[in-house]
Amino acid sequence: MPADTLRAATVAARELADWPPDRLAKALHLVADALAAAGDKLVPIAARESNLPVPRLEGELGRTVFQLRLLAGEVTGERYREPVVDRADPDWPAGGRPDLRRLLRPIGPVLVFGASNFPFAFSVAGGDTASALAAGCPVIHKGHPGHPELAEATAAVVSAALGRAGAPEGTFSLLRGEEAARSALQAPEVKAAAFTGSPAGGRALYALAASRPDPIPFYAEMGSVNPVFVTPGAAAARHAEIAAGYTDSYLLGAGQFCTKPGILFYPAAALPEFEAAVADRVRGQAAATLLNDRIAQAHSHRRAELVAHPAVRVVAPGTDTPDGTRAALLATTLPELRAAGEVLLAECFGPTSLLVAYDGEHELLAAARLFTGELTATVHGEAGEQVARPLVRRLAEFAGRVVWNGWPTGVAVTHAQHHGGPAPAATGTFTSVGTAAIRRFLRPVAYQNLPGELLPPPLRDHDHG
Repeated sequence: MPADTLRAATVAARELADWPPDRLAKALHLVADALAAAGDKLVPIAARESNLPVPRLEGELGRTVFQLRLLAGEVTGERYREPVVDRADPDWPAGGRPDLRRLLRPIGPVLVFGASNFPFAFSVAGGDTASALAAGCPVIHKGHPGHPELAEATAAVVSAALGRAGAPEGTFSLLRGEEAARSALQAPEVKAAAFTGSPAGGRALYALAASRPDPIPFYAEMGSVNPVFVTPGAAAARHAEIAAGYTDSYLLGAGQFCTKPGILFYPAAALPEFEAAVADRVRGQAAATLLNDRIAQAHSHRRAELVAHPAVRVVAPGTDTPDGTRAALLATTLPELRAAGEVLLAECFGPTSLLVAYDGEHELLAAARLFTGELTATVHGEAGEQVARPLVRRLAEFAGRVVWNGWPTGVAVTHAQHHGGPAPAATGTFTSVGTAAIRRFLRPVAYQNLPGELLPPPLRDHDHG
């Protein structure tokens, strides 16, 4: 890790911490405008390196631009820094109170690891970078090896836009190579890190961040099974609609979404008709080219592990052909799933999903107790079903987002969004999508009995009346 990059980020952090929110917002708008203007250059590079279709990439770039602008709106004004003023009160019941004023401040330089499956929205200018910049933190971005040319091109656009905004040198830099990234994660100048990727990679980096002499926050989003629970009432009322939605969701982007429904629970008595409808749609799908060889190989290995398990019945085998990867549909029962444990409950990133037959509402609730941490959990149910309330209550205990009569793929960029979840899906409690993502890169500081001229402007008396 180049020492001058770390020094520049540290110096930039001190200057950015004093930037007024409107100036941060203007910088984010300039980055958004620059990315939108560079789309004709960036999208073809992304298509070539990621195997993703141009319309999908154009939409993703638009989402990335919108996300920057949404965060710019969030930091306009001081509300996001949560200023709190408690004036001195000698009669305060707990033994009197000094003058205390609290504000959220930027945490410092942030190391961001880009993801492969969203080369715009979760990469160089994606949500982690955007929310760190919105918090007033410099970003050192580790480019993903799956799209190196795009990383370079996007970084050039971001750097130039930040330069036009008057940002200090070191506000944004691109890092290349695994060893350099590990070195940066251990550097004392880096104060937080964010990661989107495989569970194995995320856990290794998380352990590294925790093993530092000064452990730092490491916000990892590491994949998810995203279980779907179909109640008996929903199965009876709209099995064809659910079959179509399930297939479209788990095969969206060739199953390469972290919110892909990887497992679906369905009433055993109604499963044959539902399974046949899903299988017909799966077999009608063309082979898909996955993001890169490493992901294709990992999917092939995990699919083979599932297919070989004695508890698994193969409905549509899925194959790897010269034209790409064909989708797989597998099935089992809840008792067999419970007996198999983690072997069947681990994520399979790619176009493979598992149907699980259950008997009765009591087994549906038992199925929900198998999960410990997921990005999402979905219920397809009908009004008046008694199982709905306890099921939703249980899902909220282990999932970051609970979906009713919909599908988890598609993460809206908005204020109320939460894209995270308990471990092992993620390592933090905050979202990586939406305006609350900024909170990951802020820390509270309380100022006691400081004279007004030494306080940050939002905490001075003239700002609070």
